[in-house]
Amino acid sequence: MKTEEFLGMLHEKGIDLSPEQMSQFETYFHTLVEWNEKMNLTAITNKPEVYLKHFYDSISAAFYFDFKRPIHICDVGAGAGFPSVPIKIAFPDIHVTIVDSLNKRITFLEHLAKELKLENVRFIHDRAETFGQNKDHREAYDVVTARAVARLSVLSELCLPLVKVGGNFVAMKAANAKEEIEAGKKAITTLGGKMKDFHSFTLPLEESERNIIIVDKERPTPKKYPRKPGVPNKTPIE
Repeated sequence: MKTEEFLGMLHEKGIDLSPEQMSQFETYFHTLVEWNEKMNLTAITNKPEVYLKHFYDSISAAFYFDFKRPIHICDVGAGAGFPSVPIKIAFPDIHVTIVDSLNKRITFLEHLAKELKLENVRFIHDRAETFGQNKDHREAYDVVTARAVARLSVLSELCLPLVKVGGNFVAMKAANAKEEIEAGKKAITTLGGKMKDFHSFTLPLEESERNIIIVDKERPTPKKYPRKPGVPNKTPIE
């Protein structure tokens, strides 16, 4: 995906980026590639692929969910900042908190935020399981996002405890999402959520399947969730 295609395809979806925002994406790309030489952030470093598979793919959540409000989102296991940093560039009014278990990635994100001159962003080094039990963060966010870091049943346990009642969990998935939804129904209900929407689309140019799952948080999450680090992955609620 060339930068002109990136700009044009987002425009078709009603998302218009200014020259300043496009400059931020360019800086993001160069910073990502530069840091990737000294630490493993991504296997994708080819510019057209970064714009398609990281930048465009991250913003695709906004095709189905409204990020134009000054909401506070938490991104669980964002790695090199996906999806929340591209969403933040496209929708500057949102507040972003990223939690990641690897301190090296947090160091990269802090450097990136300075390079991009981002405001209202914070980066926290923690495991999602312990972060979800932290009273300062538990049920504190309007929206919690995650991009393909685990099965939906596991992701729900890591993310839904952070969503305030009345807020949303937005999961971004590649293929097999329908099977994951079926397997994840029990977890979503147990953790206080209810399936709201499921959107399936094809990533342009590459023609690969993408899925956006939106869950409403209807009730508080029982105190015992999330369980201790590693447990949700070993014994998911299914």
